[in-house]
Amino acid sequence: MSFIADNQLLLILLCFAAGLATTALLFRKPAGHQAWKLADLIWVLLGGFGALVAVVSGIYAADTSKLERQIDIAFAATSAFDRDAARFRLRFCEPAYDADIAVLCDKVEFLSASTAGNAALPLFIAVTDEVAPLQGLRLRLPGLARGSGMQQMAARADAFDPEAFLVFTTLDTPTRAAVDNMRRKVPAIAGDYLILARAYDALIDQVAKLKREWEVLQDSRHILALHLVALCLVSFAAPFRLGKSLVELRRPRR
Repeated sequence: MSFIADNQLLLILLCFAAGLATTALLFRKPAGHQAWKLADLIWVLLGGFGALVAVVSGIYAADTSKLERQIDIAFAATSAFDRDAARFRLRFCEPAYDADIAVLCDKVEFLSASTAGNAALPLFIAVTDEVAPLQGLRLRLPGLARGSGMQQMAARADAFDPEAFLVFTTLDTPTRAAVDNMRRKVPAIAGDYLILARAYDALIDQVAKLKREWEVLQDSRHILALHLVALCLVSFAAPFRLGKSLVELRRPRR
């Protein structure tokens, strides 16, 4: 798969060149010869196969777009939580003038630390750009192809586990007690923490959904190979149709 991703354009050009070479051999045959009829049949069959694969690839492209939207949502949720957590610490935790506030500040600190794993989110963007059909085409010589970087990113993405965000719960027993106490003393602080807790829970859901979307895309990655095979076959057969048209134009009129 890495070879395919790194050499898409080169493979298509090689197949097109092979089709041109084969068509050049066919020019030895006169118009209407059985060889030209066979070449035209090959073009029709491969063209139909390419059209069918294009429809299937459209589904894969839709999955890719869905993943990209989910990346944006999850990344935005992470950024919003980090900003709100930093604001909470700045307003109430420097210093924490109450024991209950100190409990909430410690919890916010732990929750913020747990979201550090979201630094891996841009990884999903990079991997998606690599596996999307015909996205970021690069012309490379076969001996210079490098697929290890993409493989490493894919391995890291597969190892990304949203369950790591559940290490810290937002309302464990001490935290819930501190929230109840602050509701009586300073309701605004308790309210701000509860908003943060809901944002964190929503963030967990978004990252878990992102992981599921990534897995769906990975399960369908074989479509990339099928898509490229279809393009290569169509590129190979395209000169046949062009050659047949040129030969028929050169045929003397009766």
